[in-house]
Amino acid sequence: MTVSVAPLTGPGMAGVLDALARLRIAVFRDWPYLYDGTIEYEQKYLAKLAAAPGAVIVAAYADDAVVGCATGAPIAEMEAEFSVPFRAQGYDIDRIFYCGESVLLPAYRGRGLGHAFFDHREAQARALGGFTHVAFCAVVRPQDHPLRPKHYVPLDAFWRKRGYAKAEGLVTHFAWKDIDQPGETEKSMQFWMRAL
Repeated sequence: MTVSVAPLTGPGMAGVLDALARLRIAVFRDWPYLYDGTIEYEQKYLAKLAAAPGAVIVAAYADDAVVGCATGAPIAEMEAEFSVPFRAQGYDIDRIFYCGESVLLPAYRGRGLGHAFFDHREAQARALGGFTHVAFCAVVRPQDHPLRPKHYVPLDAFWRKRGYAKAEGLVTHFAWKDIDQPGETEKSMQFWMRAL
């Protein structure tokens, strides 16, 4: 089955928000996020993203079905938790473009779509102008976590191949409910970054 990828901006993002909400809940339920999400939270989070100036959603389609999405926006337009670590280290947050989630159904992985997601988001940062760096963050889980799959391979090698490196000292924290926990717990999120 052929999969096509398209970057969506402005009002064009509205048509994929519901699909992106469902994808986030489904994909992030797996390791390492273990996210026990709700549609209500997703709709509120994604409405803010869609309203952010400069935001982009890169959608992957198999026929007419949305099978994956990746998001990006100027970090200054995101929740404060994203920009606070950069401000604390003296970065100009107006020059940092943030790559949010990349969520893709398992059947469509291994086809180069992860690269396409990054290509389009980095292209959006260049098209907007003024950005010197692109960053994203990933959850940090202990090696001995009881739900860690035995043969799990982290995405570090893929990210390094794209030119990203762990940004030492740039860590933020978010709380969400894990699938095996009764309530929300705080997680550390490590930033990765590359020059644009």
